[in-house]
Amino acid sequence: MKKLILAGALASSLLVACNQQKKGGNGVAKAQKLGQLFDSYWEKHNQLFPFDATAQGDNRYNNLLPNDQTHAFRDTLRAYYQGYLDKLNAFDRNTLSENDKTSYDIFQYEMQSQLAGLKLNTWMMPFQQFWGLPITMGQFGSGAGIQPFKTTKDYEDWLGRVKSFPVWADSAIANFRKGMATGVVLPRTLVVKMLPQMQSFVVTDPTKSLFYDPVRNFPAGISADDQKRLTDAYKQAIVTQLVPTYKKLGAFLKNEYLPKSRTSTGISAIPGGKEDYTYYVKYYTTTDKTPEEIYETGQKEVARIRGEMERVKEQVGFKGDMKAFFEFMKNDKRFMPYKTPQEVLNAFEDIHKRMEPNLKKMFGRVPKTPFEIRQTEAFRAASASAEYNQGAPDGSRPGVFYVPILDAKTFNTTSGMESLFLHEAIPGHHYQISLQQESTDLPKFRRFAGYGAMVEGWALYCESLGKELGLYTDPYQYMGALGDEMHRAIRLVVDVGMHTKGLTREQAIKYMMDNEAISEQGATAEIERYMAIPGQALSYKVGALKIRELRSKYEKQLAANNNVRLREEYRNQSGNHFNISAFHDELLKDGAMPLSVLERKMDAWATGER
Repeated sequence: MKKLILAGALASSLLVACNQQKKGGNGVAKAQKLGQLFDSYWEKHNQLFPFDATAQGDNRYNNLLPNDQTHAFRDTLRAYYQGYLDKLNAFDRNTLSENDKTSYDIFQYEMQSQLAGLKLNTWMMPFQQFWGLPITMGQFGSGAGIQPFKTTKDYEDWLGRVKSFPVWADSAIANFRKGMATGVVLPRTLVVKMLPQMQSFVVTDPTKSLFYDPVRNFPAGISADDQKRLTDAYKQAIVTQLVPTYKKLGAFLKNEYLPKSRTSTGISAIPGGKEDYTYYVKYYTTTDKTPEEIYETGQKEVARIRGEMERVKEQVGFKGDMKAFFEFMKNDKRFMPYKTPQEVLNAFEDIHKRMEPNLKKMFGRVPKTPFEIRQTEAFRAASASAEYNQGAPDGSRPGVFYVPILDAKTFNTTSGMESLFLHEAIPGHHYQISLQQESTDLPKFRRFAGYGAMVEGWALYCESLGKELGLYTDPYQYMGALGDEMHRAIRLVVDVGMHTKGLTREQAIKYMMDNEAISEQGATAEIERYMAIPGQALSYKVGALKIRELRSKYEKQLAANNNVRLREEYRNQSGNHFNISAFHDELLKDGAMPLSVLERKMDAWATGER
């Protein structure tokens, strides 16, 4: 709000000033009330979702593990979202500032989306091989993840969560059984993958457990007496709570659930599955695009990228068809130069150093959050993809780029190492998520929002910046980048195909292997991921295409504007052209949001740049 400066004592100007001040005061009061609504919502959110709070650096609820598997919990969520939607509707959007209008639009979208999600029946499939609390427990409890283990209280907090895990598991089993009775069950191939995951947590010696690792690494500030007490408590928790719970989950999945699981691939095979998928498409893309539209876009993108791949194949002088070229890149030993996991991690760090000088040209704002590259933990590496885990907003925990390395000697450089780093690390997820979390001017529900179409769309868009950042000079690395882009285009085809068109798991795997250089093991893991979380894989390409569309639109608009000024012989051209750094900074400064809200915001920015 601009300050009013009185230049004189004339009664008329004073009256005007008083009226403006009164209106401004009302605006401030409305903004404060709206901000209070958002603050209240977020405080309740972190109580309901304490694992999210921990991830955001809010450690007040680190001992809590709510049982989100009950009808009572879902009823609480329904009242929570509806109540805050009703409160939001009491505000007149037209009277709000531009930034508050953005907050209003995002908040309204979020409440409506969450309420719609509570109508689904997928609560009867509580977890799968890719996402779910049994896996999250391992990530948080290892001592190397998001859950802090720095003080005596930190160690006691984790024991509080462990204490609640058996009750959660019993409720999850009850929900699985309800699904078995109604036909809302997971595909059999996914359940098979869940069995060894549960077994990996079952040990006879508690000191061999992943959950014992924090005890091996007590910080210096914890006294010897507390170390002994906590060591005994952790051994007891592992033996009496964690191991029995994982053993129970594994036995249930193997003996009861697996025989009742389905042989079909897509979610449309379960009761209400078609409606479920329609919701997930909207939820993950934040658009009104139909599955059919997305499917057609995927087919066009596959054809376009395939043409560019053919060009690279010709450039390197490979004789043979594309499938033979894929096999060459997958199997030739020249593309597997590493001997140890550390060498793989070092290679990623080298990518970072090579592009660093060009980052300054394309980004005016960079995050303060530290950044690290780590190998994915062994217990989940077999079914994990490379990923980014966000840092703490205050910088106390770094953002981490995790790389699964099953065998360093077979880690292939043509897998798209440069594009992978651009996506998962810098300037992809690390820049976008860290800058968002560090932006204390945003209400917390925006600081920690995670709309996949923008978050993943941004990361995929960042892969397209490789040449501008001084990468992709090696044609095989560029081919790897094309492979990654192709991978996201294929997702549009196989995700929609499996969940709405009867495409089988096997057909989807073959389609993927026919169109990119991926192993059968890799393609299988990917396709089974899309089976487990329908629609999520659509967010990448849909979001990236929108961001690229916006960039192209503003490049043309601002260039045209600049040409008009040149014809009119204006001498000062500063600010009247497209600035890539300004575009990126504006895109990221207000955090993740639905694509429709993003486009409105960016259009207003472009208008101001003219």
